[in-house]
Amino acid sequence: MPNVEAHITGTVWKIECELGQEVEEGDTLVILESMKMEMPVEAEDEGVVKEILCEEGQPVSEGDTLVVLE
Repeated sequence: MPNVEAHITGTVWKIECELGQEVEEGDTLVILESMKMEMPVEAEDEGVVKEILCEEGQPVSEGDTLVVLE
């Protein structure tokens, strides 16, 4: 199962995926806000969203798992 991780420390600004959604490599799953900049977190592989492990407004650290694909 590929995990989609935060590549920067910031705040979850918007979740762009839903449970059960099929995603392709490069699809934006989560948008993080850091230093007043929006940074998309993209799927590195295709798959189906199995778990969303973050909420909008939640602070996250670099390396935290945000979404699990199967």
